[in-house]
Amino acid sequence: MAPLPLDGLRVLDLTRAMAGPYCTSLLGDLGADVVKAEALPTGDASRLWGPFDGHRSVYFDSANRNKRSIAVAFRSEPGRRLLARLAADADVIVENFRPGVLAAIGLDPDELRARRPELVIAGVTGYGPVGPDRDAGGLDQIAQGMSGLMSVTGEMDGGGPLRVGIPIIDIVSGMTCALGIAAAVAGRRRGGAGAHVQTSLLENALAVMTFQAQRYLTLGEVPGPQGNDHPVISPYGVFRTADRPVNIAVGSQRQWRVLCELIGAPRLADDPRFADGAARVEARAALTAELEPRLRTRPADEWIADLRAAGIPCGPIHAMDGVFGDPQVEALGMVRDTAAGPLMRGPLWLDGSPAPVRRTPPALGEHTREVLAEAGLTAGEIDALIAEGVVRQAVRAGDGART
Repeated sequence: MAPLPLDGLRVLDLTRAMAGPYCTSLLGDLGADVVKAEALPTGDASRLWGPFDGHRSVYFDSANRNKRSIAVAFRSEPGRRLLARLAADADVIVENFRPGVLAAIGLDPDELRARRPELVIAGVTGYGPVGPDRDAGGLDQIAQGMSGLMSVTGEMDGGGPLRVGIPIIDIVSGMTCALGIAAAVAGRRRGGAGAHVQTSLLENALAVMTFQAQRYLTLGEVPGPQGNDHPVISPYGVFRTADRPVNIAVGSQRQWRVLCELIGAPRLADDPRFADGAARVEARAALTAELEPRLRTRPADEWIADLRAAGIPCGPIHAMDGVFGDPQVEALGMVRDTAAGPLMRGPLWLDGSPAPVRRTPPALGEHTREVLAEAGLTAGEIDALIAEGVVRQAVRAGDGART
Protein backbone atom coordinates (compact mmCIF):
# COMPACT_ATOMS: atom_id res chain seq x y z
CA MET A 1 0.00 0.00 0.00
CA ALA A 2 1.33 3.45 -0.92
CA PRO A 3 2.09 5.85 1.95
CA LEU A 4 -0.81 8.02 3.06
CA PRO A 5 -0.48 11.74 3.91
CA LEU A 6 -1.07 11.31 7.65
CA ASP A 7 0.95 8.12 8.15
CA GLY A 8 2.68 8.26 11.53
CA LEU A 9 0.30 10.84 13.00
CA ARG A 10 -1.05 9.67 16.36
CA VAL A 11 -4.58 10.94 17.10
CA LEU A 12 -6.20 10.57 20.52
CA ASP A 13 -9.91 10.47 19.72
CA LEU A 14 -12.16 11.42 22.65
CA THR A 15 -15.24 11.97 20.51
CA ARG A 16 -18.63 10.27 20.42
CA ALA A 17 -21.92 10.31 18.50
CA MET A 18 -21.43 11.57 14.91
CA ALA A 19 -19.65 14.91 14.35
CA GLY A 20 -16.41 14.04 16.15
CA PRO A 21 -16.21 10.41 15.03
CA TYR A 22 -16.86 11.44 11.42
CA CYS A 23 -13.92 13.84 11.70
CA THR A 24 -11.56 11.21 13.08
CA SER A 25 -12.68 8.59 10.55
CA LEU A 26 -11.53 10.98 7.81
CA LEU A 27 -8.17 11.35 9.55
CA GLY A 28 -7.96 7.56 9.69
CA ASP A 29 -8.76 7.38 5.98
CA LEU A 30 -5.70 9.58 5.40
CA GLY A 31 -3.43 7.26 7.35
CA ALA A 32 -3.53 8.62 10.90
CA ASP A 33 -3.27 6.14 13.78
CA VAL A 34 -6.55 6.98 15.52
CA VAL A 35 -6.87 5.69 19.09
CA LYS A 36 -10.49 6.03 20.19
CA ALA A 37 -10.54 6.38 23.98
CA GLU A 38 -14.03 5.50 25.21
CA ALA A 39 -15.51 6.10 28.65
CA LEU A 40 -16.56 3.07 30.65
CA PRO A 41 -18.98 1.48 31.19
CA THR A 42 -20.71 1.84 27.80
CA GLY A 43 -18.22 3.67 25.59
CA ASP A 44 -19.34 5.90 22.76
CA ALA A 45 -23.07 6.52 23.29
CA SER A 46 -23.77 5.69 19.66
CA ARG A 47 -22.93 2.04 20.40
CA LEU A 48 -26.35 1.96 22.07
CA TRP A 49 -28.20 3.46 19.12
CA GLY A 50 -29.94 1.18 16.64
CA PRO A 51 -30.53 -0.39 14.32
CA PHE A 52 -28.36 -3.34 15.29
CA ASP A 53 -26.75 -6.21 13.46
CA GLY A 54 -26.54 -8.66 16.30
CA HIS A 55 -24.65 -6.67 18.93
CA ARG A 56 -23.17 -4.17 16.50
CA SER A 57 -24.68 -0.71 16.13
CA VAL A 58 -25.05 0.21 12.48
CA TYR A 59 -24.97 3.89 13.51
CA PHE A 60 -21.65 3.47 15.34
CA ASP A 61 -20.12 1.47 12.51
CA SER A 62 -20.94 4.18 9.96
CA ALA A 63 -18.45 6.65 11.47
CA ASN A 64 -15.76 4.58 13.17
CA ARG A 65 -13.71 2.81 10.52
CA ASN A 66 -9.90 2.97 10.65
CA LYS A 67 -9.65 3.29 14.44
CA ARG A 68 -8.49 1.36 17.48
CA SER A 69 -10.49 1.39 20.74
CA ILE A 70 -9.34 1.60 24.34
CA ALA A 71 -11.95 1.59 27.12
CA VAL A 72 -11.09 3.71 30.19
CA ALA A 73 -12.89 4.85 33.34
CA PHE A 74 -12.55 8.56 32.54
CA ARG A 75 -13.73 9.84 35.89
CA SER A 76 -11.44 7.73 38.07
CA GLU A 77 -8.06 9.06 39.14
CA PRO A 78 -6.17 6.13 37.57
CA GLY A 79 -8.23 6.59 34.41
CA ARG A 80 -7.34 10.27 34.21
CA ARG A 81 -3.67 9.42 34.63
CA LEU A 82 -3.94 6.98 31.75
CA LEU A 83 -5.61 9.59 29.55
CA ALA A 84 -2.82 12.03 30.38
CA ARG A 85 -0.28 9.39 29.39
CA LEU A 86 -2.03 8.77 26.09
CA ALA A 87 -2.28 12.52 25.50
CA ALA A 88 1.46 12.88 26.05
CA ASP A 89 2.09 10.51 23.12
CA ALA A 90 -0.48 12.10 20.80
CA ASP A 91 0.17 14.52 17.97
CA VAL A 92 -3.51 15.48 17.83
CA ILE A 93 -6.33 15.34 20.39
CA VAL A 94 -9.92 15.55 19.13
CA GLU A 95 -12.98 16.00 21.37
CA ASN A 96 -16.61 17.06 21.15
CA PHE A 97 -17.50 17.63 24.79
CA ARG A 98 -19.26 20.67 26.12
CA PRO A 99 -16.83 23.48 27.05
CA GLY A 100 -14.97 22.66 30.26
CA VAL A 101 -15.39 18.88 30.22
CA LEU A 102 -11.93 18.24 28.76
CA ALA A 103 -10.34 20.17 31.63
CA ALA A 104 -12.51 18.25 34.12
CA ILE A 105 -10.94 14.95 33.03
CA GLY A 106 -7.44 16.37 33.40
CA LEU A 107 -6.80 17.49 29.83
CA ASP A 108 -7.07 21.27 29.96
CA PRO A 109 -6.22 22.49 26.44
CA ASP A 110 -4.31 25.57 27.58
CA GLU A 111 -2.19 23.57 30.02
CA LEU A 112 -1.47 20.84 27.48
CA ARG A 113 -0.37 23.30 24.82
CA ALA A 114 1.70 25.29 27.31
CA ARG A 115 3.71 22.12 27.95
CA ARG A 116 3.69 21.00 24.31
CA PRO A 117 3.29 23.92 21.88
CA GLU A 118 3.45 21.50 18.94
CA LEU A 119 0.24 19.75 20.04
CA VAL A 120 -2.89 20.14 17.91
CA ILE A 121 -6.13 20.09 19.92
CA ALA A 122 -9.41 20.18 18.03
CA GLY A 123 -13.00 20.31 19.18
CA VAL A 124 -16.56 20.46 17.89
CA THR A 125 -19.07 22.08 20.25
CA GLY A 126 -22.72 22.91 19.83
CA TYR A 127 -22.55 26.68 19.66
CA GLY A 128 -18.94 27.87 19.57
CA PRO A 129 -16.48 29.22 22.15
CA VAL A 130 -18.36 32.45 22.94
CA GLY A 131 -21.93 33.66 23.38
CA PRO A 132 -24.90 33.05 25.69
CA ASP A 133 -25.40 29.45 24.48
CA ARG A 134 -21.73 28.53 24.75
CA ASP A 135 -22.23 25.96 27.52
CA ALA A 136 -25.51 24.48 26.29
CA GLY A 137 -25.72 21.02 24.79
CA GLY A 138 -25.95 21.06 21.01
CA LEU A 139 -27.33 18.49 18.58
CA ASP A 140 -27.65 18.31 14.81
CA GLN A 141 -31.39 18.98 14.65
CA ILE A 142 -31.12 21.94 17.03
CA ALA A 143 -28.49 23.48 14.77
CA GLN A 144 -30.63 22.79 11.69
CA GLY A 145 -33.46 24.70 13.31
CA MET A 146 -31.41 27.64 14.64
CA SER A 147 -29.63 28.19 11.33
CA GLY A 148 -32.79 28.43 9.22
CA LEU A 149 -32.08 25.17 7.39
CA MET A 150 -35.35 23.57 8.52
CA SER A 151 -37.28 26.64 7.34
CA VAL A 152 -36.16 26.15 3.73
CA THR A 153 -36.55 22.35 3.71
CA GLY A 154 -39.84 20.75 2.69
CA GLU A 155 -42.57 21.20 0.14
CA MET A 156 -43.45 24.72 -0.96
CA ASP A 157 -47.13 24.23 -0.13
CA GLY A 158 -46.41 24.10 3.59
CA GLY A 159 -46.43 21.46 6.29
CA GLY A 160 -44.12 23.18 8.74
CA PRO A 161 -40.35 23.03 9.23
CA LEU A 162 -38.62 19.84 8.16
CA ARG A 163 -35.24 18.40 9.11
CA VAL A 164 -32.84 17.00 6.55
CA GLY A 165 -33.07 13.20 6.64
CA ILE A 166 -29.48 12.61 7.81
CA PRO A 167 -27.43 14.41 10.50
CA ILE A 168 -25.99 16.64 7.80
CA ILE A 169 -24.69 19.30 10.20
CA ASP A 170 -22.84 16.71 12.27
CA ILE A 171 -21.23 15.41 9.09
CA VAL A 172 -20.27 18.84 7.73
CA SER A 173 -18.92 19.84 11.15
CA GLY A 174 -16.77 16.72 11.18
CA MET A 175 -15.43 17.57 7.74
CA THR A 176 -14.66 21.14 8.80
CA CYS A 177 -12.86 19.96 11.91
CA ALA A 178 -10.80 17.48 9.88
CA LEU A 179 -9.88 20.29 7.47
CA GLY A 180 -8.78 22.48 10.39
CA ILE A 181 -6.68 19.66 11.82
CA ALA A 182 -5.02 18.97 8.46
CA ALA A 183 -4.21 22.68 8.12
CA ALA A 184 -2.75 22.81 11.65
CA VAL A 185 -0.64 19.71 11.00
CA ALA A 186 0.60 21.18 7.72
CA GLY A 187 1.56 24.40 9.50
CA ARG A 188 3.41 22.48 12.19
CA ARG A 189 5.30 20.45 9.59
CA ARG A 190 6.55 23.72 8.09
CA GLY A 191 8.18 24.50 11.42
CA GLY A 192 5.33 26.24 13.22
CA ALA A 193 3.58 25.42 16.45
CA GLY A 194 0.41 23.39 16.81
CA ALA A 195 -3.00 24.99 17.18
CA HIS A 196 -6.28 24.86 19.07
CA VAL A 197 -8.82 24.19 16.30
CA GLN A 198 -12.44 24.97 17.17
CA THR A 199 -15.67 24.72 15.23
CA SER A 200 -19.32 24.20 16.13
CA LEU A 201 -22.54 22.72 14.84
CA LEU A 202 -24.18 26.14 14.71
CA GLU A 203 -21.37 27.77 12.74
CA ASN A 204 -21.37 24.94 10.22
CA ALA A 205 -25.15 25.04 9.93
CA LEU A 206 -24.97 28.77 9.22
CA ALA A 207 -22.21 28.20 6.67
CA VAL A 208 -24.33 25.56 4.91
CA MET A 209 -27.03 28.18 4.34
CA THR A 210 -24.69 29.94 1.86
CA PHE A 211 -26.76 31.83 -0.73
CA GLN A 212 -29.98 31.67 1.27
CA ALA A 213 -28.29 33.46 4.15
CA GLN A 214 -26.68 35.95 1.77
CA ARG A 215 -30.05 36.51 0.09
CA TYR A 216 -31.46 37.67 3.40
CA LEU A 217 -28.39 39.71 4.39
CA THR A 218 -28.22 41.53 1.07
CA LEU A 219 -31.85 41.78 0.00
CA GLY A 220 -33.81 41.28 3.20
CA GLU A 221 -35.76 38.43 1.61
CA VAL A 222 -36.89 35.57 3.86
CA PRO A 223 -36.87 32.32 1.86
CA GLY A 224 -39.45 29.65 2.57
CA PRO A 225 -39.47 25.91 1.86
CA GLN A 226 -37.86 25.17 -1.49
CA GLY A 227 -39.42 21.83 -2.33
CA ASN A 228 -37.54 19.87 -4.99
CA ASP A 229 -36.96 22.80 -7.34
CA HIS A 230 -33.87 24.98 -7.48
CA PRO A 231 -34.86 28.43 -6.21
CA VAL A 232 -33.18 30.42 -9.02
CA ILE A 233 -32.82 27.98 -11.95
CA SER A 234 -35.55 26.28 -13.99
CA PRO A 235 -36.16 23.62 -15.11
CA TYR A 236 -34.07 22.16 -12.32
CA GLY A 237 -35.81 19.62 -10.12
CA VAL A 238 -37.80 16.40 -9.96
CA PHE A 239 -39.90 15.37 -12.95
CA ARG A 240 -42.16 12.35 -13.42
CA THR A 241 -41.57 9.91 -16.26
CA ALA A 242 -43.50 6.83 -17.36
CA ASP A 243 -42.22 4.71 -14.49
CA ARG A 244 -40.44 6.82 -11.86
CA PRO A 245 -39.25 10.36 -11.15
CA VAL A 246 -35.86 11.69 -12.25
CA ASN A 247 -33.76 14.76 -11.55
CA ILE A 248 -33.20 17.06 -14.52
CA ALA A 249 -31.09 20.22 -14.31
CA VAL A 250 -31.04 22.71 -17.19
CA GLY A 251 -28.44 25.35 -16.45
CA SER A 252 -28.10 27.30 -19.69
CA GLN A 253 -30.05 28.56 -22.68
CA ARG A 254 -28.29 26.03 -24.91
CA GLN A 255 -29.40 23.18 -22.66
CA TRP A 256 -32.91 24.60 -22.60
CA ARG A 257 -33.15 24.50 -26.41
CA VAL A 258 -31.72 20.97 -26.50
CA LEU A 259 -34.29 19.80 -23.94
CA CYS A 260 -37.14 21.27 -25.97
CA GLU A 261 -35.91 19.39 -29.04
CA LEU A 262 -35.53 16.12 -27.11
CA ILE A 263 -39.06 16.16 -25.75
CA GLY A 264 -40.52 16.99 -29.16
CA ALA A 265 -41.58 20.54 -28.31
CA PRO A 266 -39.11 22.90 -30.04
CA ARG A 267 -41.68 25.70 -29.96
CA LEU A 268 -41.22 25.97 -26.18
CA ALA A 269 -37.70 27.31 -26.71
CA ASP A 270 -39.20 30.48 -28.19
CA ASP A 271 -42.24 30.73 -25.93
CA PRO A 272 -41.99 34.19 -24.28
CA ARG A 273 -43.12 32.69 -20.97
CA PHE A 274 -39.88 30.70 -20.90
CA ALA A 275 -37.59 33.17 -22.65
CA ASP A 276 -34.75 33.00 -20.12
CA GLY A 277 -33.84 31.55 -16.75
CA ALA A 278 -35.61 34.22 -14.72
CA ALA A 279 -38.78 33.87 -16.79
CA ARG A 280 -38.76 30.10 -16.37
CA VAL A 281 -38.44 30.44 -12.60
CA GLU A 282 -41.39 32.84 -12.57
CA ALA A 283 -43.48 30.51 -14.75
CA ARG A 284 -42.31 27.29 -13.12
CA ALA A 285 -45.78 25.77 -12.72
CA ALA A 286 -46.68 26.41 -16.36
CA LEU A 287 -43.32 25.04 -17.45
CA THR A 288 -43.77 21.83 -15.48
CA ALA A 289 -47.23 21.44 -16.99
CA GLU A 290 -45.63 21.56 -20.44
CA LEU A 291 -42.72 19.23 -19.66
CA GLU A 292 -44.18 16.42 -17.58
CA PRO A 293 -46.84 15.12 -20.02
CA ARG A 294 -44.07 14.66 -22.58
CA LEU A 295 -41.61 13.15 -20.09
CA ARG A 296 -44.27 10.66 -18.98
CA THR A 297 -44.35 9.07 -22.43
CA ARG A 298 -41.08 7.18 -21.82
CA PRO A 299 -39.38 5.41 -18.89
CA ALA A 300 -36.74 7.08 -16.77
CA ASP A 301 -33.76 5.06 -18.03
CA GLU A 302 -34.45 6.05 -21.64
CA TRP A 303 -34.71 9.72 -20.76
CA ILE A 304 -31.54 9.61 -18.68
CA ALA A 305 -29.59 8.01 -21.53
CA ASP A 306 -30.80 10.55 -24.10
CA LEU A 307 -30.43 13.58 -21.83
CA ARG A 308 -26.89 12.65 -20.85
CA ALA A 309 -25.96 12.00 -24.47
CA ALA A 310 -27.19 15.53 -25.22
CA GLY A 311 -25.15 17.03 -22.38
CA ILE A 312 -28.04 17.78 -20.03
CA PRO A 313 -27.33 16.89 -16.37
CA CYS A 314 -29.81 14.37 -15.02
CA GLY A 315 -29.95 11.27 -12.87
CA PRO A 316 -32.08 8.64 -11.17
CA ILE A 317 -33.65 9.07 -7.75
CA HIS A 318 -32.85 5.96 -5.76
CA ALA A 319 -34.10 4.51 -2.52
CA MET A 320 -31.29 2.84 -0.59
CA ASP A 321 -32.13 -0.56 -2.10
CA GLY A 322 -31.30 0.88 -5.51
CA VAL A 323 -28.24 2.94 -4.64
CA PHE A 324 -25.55 0.27 -4.49
CA GLY A 325 -26.64 -1.45 -7.68
CA ASP A 326 -26.19 1.74 -9.69
CA PRO A 327 -23.36 1.10 -12.19
CA GLN A 328 -21.60 4.35 -11.28
CA VAL A 329 -21.75 3.62 -7.55
CA GLU A 330 -20.43 0.11 -8.21
CA ALA A 331 -17.59 1.52 -10.31
CA LEU A 332 -16.52 3.82 -7.48
CA GLY A 333 -16.13 0.88 -5.11
CA MET A 334 -17.64 2.78 -2.19
CA VAL A 335 -18.60 -0.48 -0.47
CA ARG A 336 -15.86 -2.69 0.91
CA ASP A 337 -16.35 -6.30 1.96
CA THR A 338 -14.70 -6.72 5.36
CA ALA A 339 -14.61 -9.21 8.20
CA ALA A 340 -17.28 -7.08 9.88
CA GLY A 341 -19.51 -7.12 6.79
CA PRO A 342 -19.97 -4.51 4.05
CA LEU A 343 -18.67 -1.05 4.99
CA MET A 344 -18.57 2.28 3.20
CA ARG A 345 -15.09 3.63 2.54
CA GLY A 346 -14.23 7.30 2.85
CA PRO A 347 -15.00 9.66 -0.06
CA LEU A 348 -11.40 10.58 -0.98
CA TRP A 349 -9.11 9.40 -3.77
CA LEU A 350 -5.35 9.97 -3.56
CA ASP A 351 -3.10 9.47 -6.59
CA GLY A 352 -5.72 7.38 -8.33
CA SER A 353 -6.55 5.14 -5.38
CA PRO A 354 -9.62 5.36 -3.11
CA ALA A 355 -9.22 5.80 0.63
CA PRO A 356 -8.68 2.34 2.13
CA VAL A 357 -10.61 0.69 4.94
CA ARG A 358 -7.60 -0.47 6.94
CA ARG A 359 -9.53 -1.32 10.10
CA THR A 360 -13.15 -2.25 10.70
CA PRO A 361 -15.05 -0.37 13.45
CA PRO A 362 -13.64 -1.63 16.75
CA ALA A 363 -15.33 -3.37 19.63
CA LEU A 364 -15.34 -1.41 22.88
CA GLY A 365 -11.83 -1.83 24.27
CA GLU A 366 -10.73 -4.14 21.47
CA HIS A 367 -7.22 -2.67 21.47
CA THR A 368 -6.81 -1.75 25.15
CA ARG A 369 -3.88 -4.06 25.82
CA GLU A 370 -2.19 -3.18 22.55
CA VAL A 371 -2.44 0.59 23.07
CA LEU A 372 -1.34 0.47 26.72
CA ALA A 373 1.65 -1.71 25.83
CA GLU A 374 2.65 0.87 23.22
CA ALA A 375 2.38 3.51 25.95
CA GLY A 376 4.97 1.59 27.98
CA LEU A 377 2.85 -0.35 30.48
CA THR A 378 3.87 -3.89 31.34
CA ALA A 379 1.55 -6.86 30.98
CA GLY A 380 1.26 -7.02 34.77
CA GLU A 381 0.32 -3.36 35.04
CA ILE A 382 -2.32 -3.79 32.34
CA ASP A 383 -3.73 -6.88 34.07
CA ALA A 384 -4.01 -4.92 37.32
CA LEU A 385 -5.85 -2.05 35.62
CA ILE A 386 -8.30 -4.50 34.05
CA ALA A 387 -8.86 -6.22 37.40
CA GLU A 388 -9.53 -2.86 39.07
CA GLY A 389 -12.04 -1.84 36.38
CA VAL A 390 -9.94 1.12 35.24
CA VAL A 391 -9.78 -0.26 31.69
CA ARG A 392 -11.51 -3.02 29.76
CA GLN A 393 -10.28 -5.36 27.06
CA ALA A 394 -12.90 -6.68 24.64
CA VAL A 395 -13.49 -10.38 25.12
CA ARG A 396 -13.66 -11.04 21.39
CA ALA A 397 -12.14 -8.88 18.66
CA GLY A 398 -14.84 -7.54 16.34
CA ASP A 399 -17.52 -8.21 18.96
CA GLY A 400 -18.90 -4.66 18.78
CA ALA A 401 -20.69 -5.30 22.07
CA ARG A 402 -23.12 -2.64 23.22
CA THR A 403 -21.85 -2.87 26.80
